[in-house]
Amino acid sequence: MTDQDRDTKVAERATDNDVRGPDMRHGPGPELMGASTLIGDHVRNKQDEELGDIKEIMLDTRTGEVSYAVLSFGGFLGMGDKLFAVPWEALTLDTEHKGFLLDVDRARLKDAPGFDKSKWPDMSDPSWVKRVRSYYGSGTSSDRA
Repeated sequence: MTDQDRDTKVAERATDNDVRGPDMRHGPGPELMGASTLIGDHVRNKQDEELGDIKEIMLDTRTGEVSYAVLSFGGFLGMGDKLFAVPWEALTLDTEHKGFLLDVDRARLKDAPGFDKSKWPDMSDPSWVKRVRSYYGSGTSSDRA
């Protein structure tokens, strides 16, 4: 999805007040955003290398917090790509480029704990949570497991 397509999608949502809720054309801003406006956003690293795009945003229904963004990386046209659960706090919103920054080298991401889109891990498993958060330097967050 191009930036122009994403902007069009957001504008269409913003003008559809009867179905989508409040008028979003003038807010809410980068501090509070709908998850659907972030899905498809590109993720880059500090070396300005493309790392992939956001496929899903995972919420912890017990705490109401965003736990992970599911990042699609590799492959071509959706074929052969690998998915990674990236702790939300490891991502930085990049409003200038309408995407996210992830402070990880592209080669290191290839070795990150990932999964196939047809076989998702149990993201509530404490050992999985610890392994993923440790990989990205996000701590263990045992209160989320």
